[in-house]
Amino acid sequence: MGEVVILVREYDGEKDCLEVEEVERNCEVGPSGKMSLFTHMLGDPLSRIRHSPAFLMLVAEMKMGAEKKIVGLIRGCIKTVTCGKKVSRLGKNGHQYASDNHNRSLPIYTKLAYILGLRVSPSHRRMGIGLKLVNRVEQWFRENGAEYSYMATEKDNEASLTLFTHRCGYSKFRTPSILVQPVFAHQVKISKEVSIFKLTASEAETLYRRQFSTVEFFPRDIDSVLTNKLNLGTFVAVSSNTYSSQSWPGVEGFLSDLPKSWAVLSIWNNKEVFMLEVCGASRIKRALAKTTRVVDRVFPWMGIPSVPNVFRPFGSHFLYGLGGNGPHAVKLTKVLCGFAHNLARKHGCSIVATEVSGQEPLRVGIPHWKRLSCEEDYWCMKRLGEDYSDGSVGDWTKCPPGFSIFVDPREL
Repeated sequence: MGEVVILVREYDGEKDCLEVEEVERNCEVGPSGKMSLFTHMLGDPLSRIRHSPAFLMLVAEMKMGAEKKIVGLIRGCIKTVTCGKKVSRLGKNGHQYASDNHNRSLPIYTKLAYILGLRVSPSHRRMGIGLKLVNRVEQWFRENGAEYSYMATEKDNEASLTLFTHRCGYSKFRTPSILVQPVFAHQVKISKEVSIFKLTASEAETLYRRQFSTVEFFPRDIDSVLTNKLNLGTFVAVSSNTYSSQSWPGVEGFLSDLPKSWAVLSIWNNKEVFMLEVCGASRIKRALAKTTRVVDRVFPWMGIPSVPNVFRPFGSHFLYGLGGNGPHAVKLTKVLCGFAHNLARKHGCSIVATEVSGQEPLRVGIPHWKRLSCEEDYWCMKRLGEDYSDGSVGDWTKCPPGFSIFVDPREL
């Protein structure tokens, strides 16, 4: 028997795809009797990161004599985002510009790296493979100028948390919630008291830059997100008394005289990137879910909530860029979520999901099933080097959380 060597190298799509899929499959299926979620990458392991400005996928290959086998993998991407801070824009005489709100302040951006999809085959754990992968991808982050690195995991994933917080120097940074709503067999009724407008990509970019650019994790290349083929559109909801379906004033008119209440969200089509599947459910749970579908189909007028068939591969839509203001913003958000539900139904998806800050004021207006959702996801962050943006930022890892975060749909 020859010496065992672990080599970390860049993913080769032509020869590694099948082995990577096998590693993913072995890692996603949970223990007997426990439900878990398996991700079908639709033949493209890079699909979760290839829409980011810069990305890399590494594999850990075990060599023993002439035999080679992939036993681990990791994905990483880099983008420029706001730290959630803002500084005044000063004129030559030191006085602040005073033309309008969006010119009086500027967001502070930093180069941020994101780690996702760390996998190590169950039979090859506790060999330091995960640590090797993390160290190597962090090296790539530093070489490409990233100032911070972060990752997300479930709060009960002790192995992942131990690796990142105890061995890699990460610390818990934010605890957002993943909210998941099943797509029912019947449509959600949209109130006639609410008008919904679809923005062009240009209009959406203007709105987001004016209203969201100082929200934590807002991507500087928001235009690339909004023009991506996976983006299904950005939608604004207002009271019908504010604008009728034919009287949208354009985004400049909207922003120059904001309604007392409004809400906005964008929709990302995950179905074109990957499919999901719930594994490990008991026969009883499967039977109960099927019963809800049968009853909903027979008595659709009752609007009985039903559980779609999530025990075979299914598609999903992701809601991002949620925001708004005013006394009726929560109600308008709920209406927009109903609109998104109907669009997902039309596209044959089984769930609609979003991720928001635990302190997000609008989250009470987001319909979701607690049993399908994750109330507390862990985002852990590490400072890779000095922050080269404005000196007033300091160390972002020590900044208190704001009310909202901007979740980039490219990193799901």
